[in-house]
Amino acid sequence: MKNYYKLDEWNIIEQGFSAENNEISESIFSLGNGYMGQRANFEENYSGTSLQGNYVAGVYYPDKTRVGWWKNGYPEYFAKVLNSTNWIGINIKVNGISLDLAKCTVKEFQRVLNMKQGYLQRSFVAILSNGNSIEVNAKRFISMSRGEIGAIKYSIKPLNFSGKLEITPYLDGDIMNFDSNYNEKFWDEISKDAKPYEGYMLLKTKKLDFYICTYMTYEITKNGELIKPNLELFLSEKYISNKVSLDCKLNDEVVIYKYVANT
Repeated sequence: MKNYYKLDEWNIIEQGFSAENNEISESIFSLGNGYMGQRANFEENYSGTSLQGNYVAGVYYPDKTRVGWWKNGYPEYFAKVLNSTNWIGINIKVNGISLDLAKCTVKEFQRVLNMKQGYLQRSFVAILSNGNSIEVNAKRFISMSRGEIGAIKYSIKPLNFSGKLEITPYLDGDIMNFDSNYNEKFWDEISKDAKPYEGYMLLKTKKLDFYICTYMTYEITKNGELIKPNLELFLSEKYISNKVSLDCKLNDEVVIYKYVANT
């Protein structure tokens, strides 16, 4: 294990953001419950090096091998464990600037995998290109008692400004495997819908007919009170989202609670 992880009896702890080691941390801080597994990708957009991964047990695909089945000992296809719909996504904009840890100054970064209670927690302060500074605390959980359920608590607090905050929870089925032998995408869209504060997407593998339906719902609080801000619905190929816009003042705490089922 890399020496930038702290030793602890029940927790794996990463202090400070290391972009060059991010893919390693995404693996080490993964969550899983036997039914689905989720790499420790960020909820918000990240343009740096990352390997997206959300997997559902038993779902695979016969990916055509590059080696060549005509060579002795090599099959024509290899069974590939597939990325399924990216359910964790929550993009954030602050006064029109996207939160992206590859494009801002990151301070006080900490990532903790709690091995006793089974959750992933991440906190940091980000200084964006416009000088706005925000504090973020994110907590992610995958249920052991109901294997198809995942939940996220994502908190944003302005530290030096008042202004406009955009929160966009989404489902993205337009995903692919990094190790796809011919850069092929393995899923077809069957149906989808987006409504205020909820939406779903049904996908089917192009071969073998595995179906995965992903449903999301969410709610937003400001300083502990439930709010219903203005929102816009977006639908495109293998993608749905709600874009929520609200005004926030210095030290307001805005929290989105996102709940997802993969069946």
